[in-house]
Amino acid sequence: MINDTARPVPSWAAFTARAIPWALLPWCLWRLPFAVDFTMGTIDPAAPAMPWWGGVYVVGLSVLSEGLALLTLGLVRGWGETFPAWVPVLGARRVPPWAAIVPGALGGLVLTVALWGSFLRGLLHVGGYDLVRFANGWWEALATVCVAPGMLWGPAVLALTWAYHRRRRA
Repeated sequence: MINDTARPVPSWAAFTARAIPWALLPWCLWRLPFAVDFTMGTIDPAAPAMPWWGGVYVVGLSVLSEGLALLTLGLVRGWGETFPAWVPVLGARRVPPWAAIVPGALGGLVLTVALWGSFLRGLLHVGGYDLVRFANGWWEALATVCVAPGMLWGPAVLALTWAYHRRRRA
């Protein structure tokens, strides 16, 4: 790990920040077949047909997810403390801590509530929401292996934001 920060980054934080994009990659790849109407073994007889823009949405969601996951590296790297020189107007200036802490905390909270909330609603059958059913156990196992690591995204971002806050505080 390149140590280009003003204060040392805890090793757990550096590891976590590098692991987040890799943890999300299987989930992003799992989504891609849905873009071409391949259901990956899911069973939902009431599911409507995907709209014409559905494939673009699915691919865009995967690309956006990976991009945001890579952005969390800024919480443990020097470019999260000082803007890179190539950035117009802001280049080589100090990043105000709140400019990373506020979006990191809000993003981590939104991810945690969204991902865990939908899972719990499905598990408890709240509001008619149900977990996805699969054609067989192999499809369900593959889905679990691909999606489960991504469920830690929100809590990991919150932990990294806390570490960033502790490192950057006066």
